[in-house]
Amino acid sequence: MPFSIVRNDITKVSADVIVNAANERLAPGGGVCGAIFSAAGFDQMSAACERIGHCPTGSAVSTPGFALPCRWVVHTVGPIWRGGGSGEESLLRSCYRSVFAEVERLGAASVALPLVSAGIFGYPARAALDVARQEAQAFLARRPDAVVLLVVFSADVVAACVRDGAELRSFIDDTYVAQSPFVGARDRAADLEVSQPLPAPDFAAPMAAMPVPAAVPSSSQPKGKRRKGAGLFRRGVQKGAGVDELSERLANLDASFSQALLALIDARGLTDAEVYHRANLSRQLFSKIRSNADYRPTKPTAVALAMALGLTLPETRELLGRAGIALSRSSRFDVIVEFYISRGVYDVLLVNEALFAYDQPLLGSGM
Repeated sequence: MPFSIVRNDITKVSADVIVNAANERLAPGGGVCGAIFSAAGFDQMSAACERIGHCPTGSAVSTPGFALPCRWVVHTVGPIWRGGGSGEESLLRSCYRSVFAEVERLGAASVALPLVSAGIFGYPARAALDVARQEAQAFLARRPDAVVLLVVFSADVVAACVRDGAELRSFIDDTYVAQSPFVGARDRAADLEVSQPLPAPDFAAPMAAMPVPAAVPSSSQPKGKRRKGAGLFRRGVQKGAGVDELSERLANLDASFSQALLALIDARGLTDAEVYHRANLSRQLFSKIRSNADYRPTKPTAVALAMALGLTLPETRELLGRAGIALSRSSRFDVIVEFYISRGVYDVLLVNEALFAYDQPLLGSGM
């Protein structure tokens, strides 16, 4: 998937570019910076940085990766937190934009970065994570085939930042059957749905519970080229059919997951690119779904697409059912998904932060 959070030592992550949270003198420091210098080869990295000499706050420069599992290291200098009134957010955004500009200049396809300024520079982790996610999304909108890895050493960093975290914990406690002696087995079985979908449901039953809701606001950018024959079963849905009419016809069609998905995309007037970008899916994976009417997605992929379309919880269940997938209250993954969809939260990357904190598969992660 284009954007993911991983728990690892950044010096051990394989990527075209590894990002170093540097200081303006580009001198070896502590934390991530010191680890990168050591793993790259201290003398070589020090000499390369000395030749550059200086990097202003908010900017980025690059050196070879030397002994690191990357081709380049991009060094960026984040702002020191001074309470939020000294332009810290603007400088932090400039850091990420400078990093991504350097990634594009180098022709790199993948980048692993830390949560810049959230360590010894004191930037609040929640705010730092928001900036990192938003700037990564903006970069991936330009470069949908790139891969961005946000690398954290401990899941606690993200867990402390989960949006509506207290409400989510309470919802999980109230919903997830934690006291049952069978819950562990049921949880494992439910989670296996990611790779082993349930048997296909009986589609002879009407699909009246799945109306096509109002369109989710889309990008103000001009629409991309629509795919040829994009409508669901052009034989069954006439061009110009209204949303209510489309809903009625969908309710009486024995559509596969892929066919129903494409119909919903058309009904909303969205492009493929808008949908797979929102769903945190690669273009290649979406092409497989589009070209194969019998494609069976994993649960993380199917849920990501439902969220990209802004489906309600009943509509999500209906769409997933087309792939033989169910949402269960005995699976933490499913309960977390239910929590956010029921609250109208459709930002896949934000939901992934909660899934990561609870050690669950990330949306968009399946093939």
